[in-house]
This record gives sequence, C-alpha cells and structure tokens, in this order.
Amino acid sequence: MNIALWIVAGLLAAVFLTAGANKVLIPYKKLAEAPGAGWVNDFSAGFVKSLGAIEIVGAFGLILPAVLNIAPVLVPVAAIGLAIIMLGATFVTSRRGEFKHALLDVTYFSMALFVALGRFGPASFA
Repeated sequence: MNIALWIVAGLLAAVFLTAGANKVLIPYKKLAEAPGAGWVNDFSAGFVKSLGAIEIVGAFGLILPAVLNIAPVLVPVAAIGLAIIMLGATFVTSRRGEFKHALLDVTYFSMALFVALGRFGPASFA
C-alpha cells in the first residue's frame, strides 16, 4: 500500500507541478488559446495565476513533507486540497460540455482522494 501511495503521489505531483507552472508562466491570452483550455476564459487572469501557484504548492506538499520528515501530516492535507481543486475542475468542465476533460479531472480527483485516505488511514506516516 505504501508503494502504491508513493507512486500515485509522485504522479500527481508531476501533473500538478506541470499544470501549475503552465498557469503561472504562460501569459493569460496564450493560455486561453491552448487546446482544452477554454475554461480560462471563464476566470480572471489573477485567479488563473493564483490557481497555478496553489497547484505548485500542492505538488510540493504531496512529496516534500514525507521525504524531509517535517510535518508529514501535510501530505494528506495537500492531497485533500488538490482533490477539492479537481472537484471544482470537474464541475467547470462538465458545465462547459467538455466531458472527456471532465473524466480526466475525475481521475485526478480519485487519485488525490486515494492518497489522502491512505495517508490519513492505514499507511499514515505517524
């Protein structure tokens, strides 16, 4: 179980680090023109940049607390935060009729929930 949680947390960290960096580093107008990023037009540039920064922090929160053994309880907390973000993303993409993208959002939500439940439960760091 511990190995599965590490693998899923690592994959999620890579996904959210990449997605967050894209939101922070790519200009708003260029990001809005990217394939599958039409949702950006529904939100302000400040919100999108803030969301990207939160995703980056969440990505680090999935890995660093456990690796450094400094407040490892932050791992499931970060996973819950990212699950909430993906739940919101699912609603946004579903509302826009982008059901294939919504399915991917549900997958990331499920992965984050798996890490949160596993790290609060049977494979906690305590």
